[in-house]
Amino acid sequence: MNPDERYLQIVEDMQMVARANLIFGLHIHIGIEDRETLIHMMNQLRYFLPHLLALSTSSPFWQGRDTGLKSYRTTVFRRFPRSGIPDQFGSWSEYEEYLNTLVELHCIDDGKKVWWDLRPHPLFGTLEFRICDVPTDPHVTVALAALAQALVVKLYRLRRDNLGFRIYSRALVEENKWRAARYGIDGKMIDFGKHVEVPFRDLVVELLAFVDDVVDDLGSRREVEYVKRILSDGTSAERQVQVYRDTGDLRAVVQFLVNETRASVERGAKTYHV
Repeated sequence: MNPDERYLQIVEDMQMVARANLIFGLHIHIGIEDRETLIHMMNQLRYFLPHLLALSTSSPFWQGRDTGLKSYRTTVFRRFPRSGIPDQFGSWSEYEEYLNTLVELHCIDDGKKVWWDLRPHPLFGTLEFRICDVPTDPHVTVALAALAQALVVKLYRLRRDNLGFRIYSRALVEENKWRAARYGIDGKMIDFGKHVEVPFRDLVVELLAFVDDVVDDLGSRREVEYVKRILSDGTSAERQVQVYRDTGDLRAVVQFLVNETRASVERGAKTYHV
Protein backbone atom coordinates (compact mmCIF):
# COMPACT_ATOMS: atom_id res chain seq x y z
CA MET A 1 0.00 0.00 0.00
CA ASN A 2 1.48 3.35 -1.03
CA PRO A 3 1.33 6.43 1.27
CA ASP A 4 -1.61 8.00 -0.59
CA GLU A 5 -3.67 4.84 -0.32
CA ARG A 6 -2.82 4.54 3.36
CA TYR A 7 -3.86 8.15 3.98
CA LEU A 8 -7.20 7.59 2.24
CA GLN A 9 -7.74 4.47 4.33
CA ILE A 10 -7.11 6.39 7.54
CA VAL A 11 -9.53 9.15 6.45
CA GLU A 12 -12.17 6.57 5.58
CA ASP A 13 -11.69 4.93 8.96
CA MET A 14 -11.63 8.04 11.18
CA GLN A 15 -13.41 10.63 9.06
CA MET A 16 -13.23 14.19 10.46
CA VAL A 17 -10.71 13.22 13.13
CA ALA A 18 -8.22 12.43 10.37
CA ARG A 19 -9.17 15.40 8.18
CA ALA A 20 -8.56 17.79 11.08
CA ASN A 21 -5.14 16.32 11.80
CA LEU A 22 -3.20 19.20 10.21
CA ILE A 23 -0.11 18.73 12.35
CA PHE A 24 3.43 17.42 12.08
CA GLY A 25 5.63 15.74 14.66
CA LEU A 26 9.29 14.81 15.01
CA HIS A 27 9.89 11.05 15.11
CA ILE A 28 13.18 9.67 16.46
CA HIS A 29 14.11 6.02 15.85
CA ILE A 30 16.62 4.18 18.05
CA GLY A 31 17.59 0.69 16.93
CA ILE A 32 17.24 -2.06 19.55
CA GLU A 33 17.68 -5.58 18.21
CA ASP A 34 16.44 -7.62 21.17
CA ARG A 35 12.67 -7.36 21.49
CA GLU A 36 12.50 -8.05 25.21
CA THR A 37 15.05 -5.31 25.81
CA LEU A 38 13.04 -2.98 23.58
CA ILE A 39 9.87 -3.47 25.62
CA HIS A 40 11.67 -2.94 28.92
CA MET A 41 13.31 0.20 27.53
CA MET A 42 9.91 1.49 26.45
CA ASN A 43 8.49 0.95 29.94
CA GLN A 44 11.26 3.00 31.54
CA LEU A 45 11.61 5.69 28.88
CA ARG A 46 7.97 6.73 29.20
CA TYR A 47 8.99 8.81 32.22
CA PHE A 48 11.21 11.03 30.06
CA LEU A 49 8.71 11.70 27.27
CA PRO A 50 7.34 14.92 28.81
CA HIS A 51 10.91 16.23 29.12
CA LEU A 52 11.49 15.75 25.39
CA LEU A 53 8.14 17.34 24.58
CA ALA A 54 8.86 20.44 26.68
CA LEU A 55 12.21 20.96 24.94
CA SER A 56 10.62 20.64 21.50
CA THR A 57 7.49 22.77 21.91
CA SER A 58 6.72 24.72 18.76
CA SER A 59 2.94 24.73 18.22
CA PRO A 60 1.36 27.53 20.28
CA PHE A 61 -1.11 28.61 17.57
CA TRP A 62 -4.15 26.87 16.13
CA GLN A 63 -6.55 28.23 13.52
CA GLY A 64 -5.16 31.74 13.89
CA ARG A 65 -5.34 31.87 17.68
CA ASP A 66 -2.83 31.86 20.49
CA THR A 67 -3.95 28.73 22.36
CA GLY A 68 -2.12 29.48 25.60
CA LEU A 69 -0.34 26.13 25.22
CA LYS A 70 3.24 25.68 24.12
CA SER A 71 2.30 22.47 22.26
CA TYR A 72 -1.26 22.50 20.99
CA ARG A 73 -0.29 19.75 18.56
CA THR A 74 -0.46 17.25 21.42
CA THR A 75 -4.09 18.21 22.05
CA VAL A 76 -5.00 17.79 18.39
CA PHE A 77 -3.39 14.38 18.12
CA ARG A 78 -5.03 13.20 21.35
CA ARG A 79 -8.22 12.77 19.31
CA PHE A 80 -6.66 9.78 17.57
CA PRO A 81 -7.30 6.35 19.08
CA ARG A 82 -4.36 4.44 20.51
CA SER A 83 -2.37 7.62 21.12
CA GLY A 84 -0.69 9.19 24.15
CA ILE A 85 1.59 7.55 26.70
CA PRO A 86 1.65 3.74 26.28
CA ASP A 87 0.77 1.30 29.02
CA GLN A 88 3.44 -0.80 30.68
CA PHE A 89 4.00 -4.24 29.15
CA GLY A 90 5.59 -7.11 31.04
CA SER A 91 7.15 -8.72 27.98
CA TRP A 92 7.32 -8.65 24.21
CA SER A 93 4.82 -11.52 24.07
CA GLU A 94 2.35 -9.46 26.12
CA TYR A 95 2.72 -6.56 23.69
CA GLU A 96 2.39 -8.92 20.71
CA GLU A 97 -0.76 -10.42 22.21
CA TYR A 98 -2.21 -6.90 22.49
CA LEU A 99 -1.50 -6.24 18.80
CA ASN A 100 -2.83 -9.60 17.67
CA THR A 101 -6.04 -9.08 19.61
CA LEU A 102 -6.66 -5.74 17.89
CA VAL A 103 -5.94 -7.24 14.48
CA GLU A 104 -8.20 -10.25 15.08
CA LEU A 105 -11.05 -8.00 16.20
CA HIS A 106 -10.64 -5.72 13.16
CA CYS A 107 -9.61 -2.69 15.21
CA ILE A 108 -6.39 -2.30 13.21
CA ASP A 109 -4.76 -4.08 10.29
CA ASP A 110 -1.19 -3.77 11.62
CA GLY A 111 0.97 -2.10 14.26
CA LYS A 112 1.28 1.10 12.25
CA LYS A 113 -2.10 2.17 13.61
CA VAL A 114 -0.85 2.19 17.17
CA TRP A 115 0.13 5.86 17.47
CA TRP A 116 1.58 6.06 20.97
CA ASP A 117 4.11 8.73 21.95
CA LEU A 118 6.65 5.89 22.15
CA ARG A 119 6.21 2.63 20.31
CA PRO A 120 8.03 -0.35 18.82
CA HIS A 121 8.03 0.39 15.11
CA PRO A 122 6.33 -2.56 13.36
CA LEU A 123 8.76 -2.65 10.42
CA PHE A 124 12.05 -0.98 11.32
CA GLY A 125 13.00 -2.84 14.50
CA THR A 126 13.35 0.46 16.33
CA LEU A 127 11.94 2.15 19.37
CA GLU A 128 10.21 5.20 17.94
CA PHE A 129 9.85 8.43 19.93
CA ARG A 130 6.79 10.30 18.61
CA ILE A 131 6.22 12.79 21.42
CA CYS A 132 8.05 15.83 20.02
CA ASP A 133 6.83 18.85 18.12
CA VAL A 134 8.88 19.71 15.04
CA PRO A 135 11.55 22.23 16.08
CA THR A 136 12.12 25.16 13.74
CA ASP A 137 15.86 25.07 14.45
CA PRO A 138 17.54 21.93 13.04
CA HIS A 139 20.14 22.12 15.83
CA VAL A 140 17.34 21.45 18.31
CA THR A 141 16.25 18.43 16.28
CA VAL A 142 19.78 17.02 16.42
CA ALA A 143 19.99 17.73 20.16
CA LEU A 144 16.71 15.92 20.85
CA ALA A 145 17.77 12.91 18.80
CA ALA A 146 21.10 12.78 20.64
CA LEU A 147 19.37 13.08 24.02
CA ALA A 148 16.91 10.30 23.17
CA GLN A 149 19.79 8.07 22.08
CA ALA A 150 21.72 8.84 25.27
CA LEU A 151 18.70 7.99 27.42
CA VAL A 152 18.30 4.63 25.70
CA VAL A 153 21.97 3.76 26.15
CA LYS A 154 21.99 4.91 29.77
CA LEU A 155 18.97 2.81 30.68
CA TYR A 156 20.33 -0.14 28.71
CA ARG A 157 23.56 -0.04 30.71
CA LEU A 158 21.64 0.15 33.97
CA ARG A 159 19.62 -2.89 32.93
CA ARG A 160 22.80 -4.74 31.88
CA ASP A 161 24.24 -4.08 35.34
CA ASN A 162 21.01 -5.17 37.07
CA LEU A 163 20.28 -1.57 38.12
CA GLY A 164 16.74 -0.74 37.11
CA PHE A 165 15.06 2.64 36.74
CA ARG A 166 11.76 3.04 38.52
CA ILE A 167 8.70 2.61 36.30
CA TYR A 168 5.76 4.97 36.77
CA SER A 169 2.18 4.49 35.66
CA ARG A 170 0.87 5.92 32.43
CA ALA A 171 -1.59 8.10 34.37
CA LEU A 172 1.21 9.78 36.32
CA VAL A 173 3.37 10.37 33.25
CA GLU A 174 0.35 11.91 31.51
CA GLU A 175 0.24 14.56 34.24
CA ASN A 176 3.74 15.69 33.33
CA LYS A 177 2.91 15.49 29.63
CA TRP A 178 0.08 17.97 30.16
CA ARG A 179 2.42 20.32 32.04
CA ALA A 180 4.96 20.09 29.23
CA ALA A 181 2.34 20.87 26.58
CA ARG A 182 0.84 23.73 28.58
CA TYR A 183 3.93 25.46 29.97
CA GLY A 184 6.96 24.13 28.07
CA ILE A 185 10.34 24.71 29.68
CA ASP A 186 9.06 27.47 31.97
CA GLY A 187 6.72 25.22 33.91
CA LYS A 188 7.15 22.69 36.68
CA MET A 189 6.98 18.92 36.54
CA ILE A 190 6.31 16.41 39.24
CA ASP A 191 9.11 14.37 40.74
CA PHE A 192 6.99 11.35 41.59
CA GLY A 193 9.70 9.76 43.69
CA LYS A 194 9.96 12.78 45.98
CA HIS A 195 6.30 13.86 45.60
CA VAL A 196 7.25 17.46 44.83
CA GLU A 197 6.96 19.91 41.95
CA VAL A 198 10.29 20.85 40.42
CA PRO A 199 11.04 23.65 37.94
CA PHE A 200 11.58 22.02 34.56
CA ARG A 201 14.88 23.80 34.09
CA ASP A 202 16.21 22.11 37.23
CA LEU A 203 15.06 18.74 35.92
CA VAL A 204 16.98 19.29 32.69
CA VAL A 205 20.18 19.86 34.67
CA GLU A 206 19.54 16.53 36.43
CA LEU A 207 18.73 14.86 33.12
CA LEU A 208 21.98 15.98 31.51
CA ALA A 209 23.90 14.74 34.55
CA PHE A 210 22.05 11.41 34.28
CA VAL A 211 23.34 10.74 30.75
CA ASP A 212 26.74 12.40 31.16
CA ASP A 213 28.64 9.14 31.44
CA VAL A 214 27.45 7.82 28.05
CA VAL A 215 27.62 10.82 25.71
CA ASP A 216 31.38 10.67 25.15
CA ASP A 217 31.17 7.01 24.15
CA LEU A 218 28.41 7.96 21.73
CA GLY A 219 30.37 10.94 20.40
CA SER A 220 27.40 13.20 21.04
CA ARG A 221 28.48 15.49 23.88
CA ARG A 222 28.32 18.63 21.74
CA GLU A 223 24.85 17.72 20.46
CA VAL A 224 23.44 16.82 23.88
CA GLU A 225 24.86 19.94 25.50
CA TYR A 226 22.98 22.03 22.95
CA VAL A 227 20.02 21.36 25.24
CA LYS A 228 21.49 24.09 27.47
CA ARG A 229 21.10 26.47 24.53
CA ILE A 230 17.41 25.60 24.38
CA LEU A 231 17.08 26.61 28.02
CA SER A 232 18.85 29.93 27.44
CA ASP A 233 17.22 30.86 24.11
CA GLY A 234 13.79 29.38 24.79
CA THR A 235 11.86 27.03 22.55
CA SER A 236 10.36 27.90 19.19
CA ALA A 237 6.94 28.21 20.83
CA GLU A 238 8.17 30.93 23.17
CA ARG A 239 9.80 32.88 20.38
CA GLN A 240 6.69 32.63 18.20
CA VAL A 241 4.46 33.92 20.98
CA GLN A 242 6.85 36.81 21.66
CA VAL A 243 6.81 37.85 18.00
CA TYR A 244 3.01 37.78 18.03
CA ARG A 245 2.86 39.85 21.22
CA ASP A 246 5.24 42.38 19.72
CA THR A 247 3.44 42.66 16.36
CA GLY A 248 -0.09 41.31 16.76
CA ASP A 249 0.39 39.83 13.30
CA LEU A 250 0.47 36.09 12.57
CA ARG A 251 2.10 36.82 9.23
CA ALA A 252 5.05 38.21 11.15
CA VAL A 253 5.20 34.92 13.06
CA VAL A 254 5.28 32.96 9.80
CA GLN A 255 8.05 35.17 8.44
CA PHE A 256 9.98 34.75 11.68
CA LEU A 257 9.75 30.97 11.33
CA VAL A 258 11.00 31.12 7.75
CA ASN A 259 13.90 33.35 8.74
CA GLU A 260 14.84 31.29 11.79
CA THR A 261 14.79 27.99 9.94
CA ARG A 262 16.78 29.35 7.00
CA ALA A 263 19.40 30.90 9.28
CA SER A 264 19.66 27.71 11.32
CA VAL A 265 20.15 25.55 8.25
CA GLU A 266 22.84 27.88 6.93
CA ARG A 267 24.58 27.91 10.32
CA GLY A 268 24.39 24.12 10.49
CA ALA A 269 25.92 23.77 7.04
CA LYS A 270 28.91 25.80 8.18
CA THR A 271 29.18 23.96 11.50
CA TYR A 272 29.13 20.50 9.94
CA HIS A 273 30.90 21.52 6.71
CA VAL A 274 28.08 20.33 4.48
